[in-house]
Amino acid sequence: MQALGIDIGGSGVKGAIVDLERGTLLSERIRYDTPAESYPDAVAPLVAQIVADCAWRGPVGITFPGIVYHGVVQTAANVDKRWTNVDAVKLFERATGCPVRVLNDADAAGVAEMTFGAGRNQTGVTIMLTFGTGIGSAVFLDGKLLPNTEFGHLPIRGKDAEHRAAARIRKEENLSWEQWAERVNEFLAAMEFFFSPDVFIVGGGVSKKYDKFMHFLKTRARIVPAQLLNEAGIIGAAMYVADLSTAQSQGAAHGDADWVAAEAADDAEAADGDDE
Repeated sequence: MQALGIDIGGSGVKGAIVDLERGTLLSERIRYDTPAESYPDAVAPLVAQIVADCAWRGPVGITFPGIVYHGVVQTAANVDKRWTNVDAVKLFERATGCPVRVLNDADAAGVAEMTFGAGRNQTGVTIMLTFGTGIGSAVFLDGKLLPNTEFGHLPIRGKDAEHRAAARIRKEENLSWEQWAERVNEFLAAMEFFFSPDVFIVGGGVSKKYDKFMHFLKTRARIVPAQLLNEAGIIGAAMYVADLSTAQSQGAAHGDADWVAAEAADDAEAADGDDE
């Protein structure tokens, strides 16, 4: 079984077809830069382009860097504020012509890591943190996700944690790895105080260079690098539409999947000349 996963971030929009049984990419990872003005109608065409590049016609899972509640964007810290209150599912379904589900980007990465990566078989409290343009978070209790935590906005020294310790900040302020790790340690200490986790999983683009900073991180909990690196969000997004992928397969064989019926209704409406 397979699905298309697309990961929207503050710096890039990337996607690939995913093998849902193995948690691996079946196609080339495609990436486009996130537009400087990343408002909805500027990003949606990039999502549609990835769908076209993959020659995909089926369910699409899409991540978004903010709180997503029943498909509607609630916050947009690292992209254009015009995303707030946008129904992302409707936006992307119009742009792609495919069934779509949308979830928080760190939640997607966390689900992928808990299933196929560093969090496999982990019990207790696990916190996945993604360090990139901002800081994303995903919290799990015995493998069950608590969605939309967004702990990158936890106040540290009067600022959102991600405004002090995101990977972007290390580059912008020209911090050494040790200096940056000191800031990350302050954030981790706050997370330990509130949640007493058993494990931290450190992900995001910075996880590719974990050997440069992991020895500087000091926590009571065990701390491990993410294993899926920049593919985690794509894989988790695809996993989020696994049941739609099953419905697609059954619909193709039996003609009874909801989304197939919906497409047929749309086609009939267009044929009657009522399509908007």
